[in-house]
Amino acid sequence: MHIEKVIIENLKCFKGQFSLTLNKGLNILVGDNETGKSTVLDSIHLALSGLLHGRYFKLQMTQDIFNNDVRDEYLENIRQADCSRSIPLPPHILIEIFIGGIEDDSLKALFEGNGNSTRQKACGVQFKVSLDEAHQPYYEELIKSGDIQSIPTEYYHFTWSSFARDDRVTPISIPIKSAPIDSSSNRYQDGSDIYISRILKDHLDLANKIKIDQAHRKMKDAFNNDPAIKKVNELIKDAINISDKKVELSVDLSSKNAWESTLTTYLNDVPFHHVGKGEQCIVKTKLALSHKKSLQANVLLLEEPENHLSHTKLSQLIRHIQGSNDEKQIIISTHNSFVANKLGLASLILLNVDQETGLRKETRLNDLNPETKAYFEKLAGFDTLRLILCKKAILVEGDSDELVIQKAYLLSHSGRLPIQDEIDVISVGTSFLRFLEIAEKISKPVTVITDNDGDVEALKEKYANYLGVNEKDFIKIYCDETEDTGDLTIGKNKRPFNYNTLEPKLVKANGLAKLNAILGTSYESEGDLHRYMKANKTECALRIFDTDADIKFPQYIIDAVG
Repeated sequence: MHIEKVIIENLKCFKGQFSLTLNKGLNILVGDNETGKSTVLDSIHLALSGLLHGRYFKLQMTQDIFNNDVRDEYLENIRQADCSRSIPLPPHILIEIFIGGIEDDSLKALFEGNGNSTRQKACGVQFKVSLDEAHQPYYEELIKSGDIQSIPTEYYHFTWSSFARDDRVTPISIPIKSAPIDSSSNRYQDGSDIYISRILKDHLDLANKIKIDQAHRKMKDAFNNDPAIKKVNELIKDAINISDKKVELSVDLSSKNAWESTLTTYLNDVPFHHVGKGEQCIVKTKLALSHKKSLQANVLLLEEPENHLSHTKLSQLIRHIQGSNDEKQIIISTHNSFVANKLGLASLILLNVDQETGLRKETRLNDLNPETKAYFEKLAGFDTLRLILCKKAILVEGDSDELVIQKAYLLSHSGRLPIQDEIDVISVGTSFLRFLEIAEKISKPVTVITDNDGDVEALKEKYANYLGVNEKDFIKIYCDETEDTGDLTIGKNKRPFNYNTLEPKLVKANGLAKLNAILGTSYESEGDLHRYMKANKTECALRIFDTDADIKFPQYIIDAVG
């Protein structure tokens, strides 16, 4: 079984109804902060388990779980309504889980129907937070009193029902299960990481749990019978007269499994909470992927698995995720390009905000060219998510080009760097066309600044899909259309020098004297300066970026950054 689709309405950042179709296997959620990645994971687990952030939902049912705009509109309606005639209904929250792969006829009879917001026949479950009809009279009296400043969640309840309109559904009876894994959270109590203690507990059978409870109780007895503790308790009894009952120090065993919060997990004799964050992340994720609940679960929910991990550790974790759960549906949220590239851009779902409506929307890359998918998977270091998540991108060939373009932008925009305007300058090597394929799929505004390498016609042919009759208004290609030549040769083989890259174009725009002053050199010929700049691209770019001199840039760069 797997989740085919999830619908979320009025929960947190989701105003109105948001629908997300999921892949049967792997799903990678990416997006800027506050676009709803975590809320999607939380919603799925809430609808399937009744838990939010590890706690029962009834303990967290406040107005803060509602979308802010929905809350404000409701309160404004209350202020403007004539409550003597009609009482505005308070907003509701809805989560619907469409379940695929149910083969059991009895389960189909219980969960299949059109009792969902789309009215389509499907298998699934609906979780709804709404006004309790039993509290309707009290709610109406509250509204008429005029004393309301927030959503009155004290009159709310939450219910489950199947798409067959059976309201006897509970999390226990829902056939699909979810296992959330948030490796970034550390919940400590008395120095113990509760998360890992509970995972370890889930590996134990009942007999071993009882043995631990008994051993823990013996610790209490030994503590209470220690002569030093007895003496301390006698002093307390004599010194503190606060009750006619006995007051003493002891060990808390009041909860059913008190050892979860008082015993500490050790790795190589080091308490778990003193181990490095990266190691904690790997241990937690691997344990969570292998413990009983995830083995029984159909859906694994991973929140930013890259937290605190080095590149090599992250690579190990990704291999573990790929290799351990072939039969499960996995939904991962990430900000990491390596995670997205390595697991596959075909599984990527971009969550973003529609600039016109302000509502959340999704974009997919599942129809990328197979060669492009394979390219980014094999060369996973490319910052594809920088392109996907920025407002606009400027693509350049190398790191030195990136610095020069940023300087040109700085001078053209009153001292602002591109990133301050949410424009990311990205070095992509020779992969311009592969990045443009992604940009085209998501309609991302992109500017390409490239060398003509002495053959403008070949360049135009290369970018034919984005120039002339095929021009797309959000993708612009800039190069110098003049093909410069000269007699300079370089290297032992006396290869002809390429006068049509960025550095010689800068020499052409500024002249020998000015470039010598900026670079701190004293070459007497442009040929010698060309050789120096070719051999020291990064150093030259840094000096150009840092200079206060009145440097000039080729016209194609001025046009591109303008």
